[in-house]
Amino acid sequence: MTAETTTDGQVRILLADDQAMISAGFKLLIDIQPDLVVVGEATTGAEAVRLAAELEPDIVLMDVQMPDMDGIEATSKIVADPKLATRILVVTTFQRDDYLFDALRAGASGFLLKTAPPEDLVDAIRVVAAGHSLLDPTVTGQVIERFTTAGPGVARSERLDELTEREREVLEQMARGLSNAEIAEELFVGETTVKTHVSNVLSKLGLRDRVQAVVFAYEHGLVKPGD
Repeated sequence: MTAETTTDGQVRILLADDQAMISAGFKLLIDIQPDLVVVGEATTGAEAVRLAAELEPDIVLMDVQMPDMDGIEATSKIVADPKLATRILVVTTFQRDDYLFDALRAGASGFLLKTAPPEDLVDAIRVVAAGHSLLDPTVTGQVIERFTTAGPGVARSERLDELTEREREVLEQMARGLSNAEIAEELFVGETTVKTHVSNVLSKLGLRDRVQAVVFAYEHGLVKPGD
């Protein structure tokens, strides 16, 4: 484990991966970026949880398969810590449905494969650090396919009833992949109004970000693939 504390406003990143060569490569790539810095390195899920609490990084690059505690459980524990505003970007070798959906449900804000080009990793860190969410383009289709095959018996959440009609419309548009600007144009309202509705939707449904909102909408049958 290594740690660094002087960052001068840079995005502070904790690496969590049990493969030393992977972590070393990530660190080299990140540390040449003027706006990013690695502040710590963990080799187990338990160490990632401990260092996240200690260092309070902006982002954790989280592997899935690690000793002591896997990255999914570590993600859940870090996200659940009320003292942290840390966001999780899961970076894994394995293109598995269970990893993808378990990571999103645990609270990860992004999911990227290690086969992605280096520039995609840097871009993904910046996207997630800015408060947005991101899925590797090669796994986005799996989200849709998962709910295509789910059938009509998807459970309805009582939390949906807490949404106003307009908030429900905004959630539907989010699930279709529209940006705030596109939703504003679609619903003939201002973009600031859309941002307020998005915030209300996430708050009322207990969701962390737009990725979880998309999963929620498909899981609960609010939208269907092909809509």
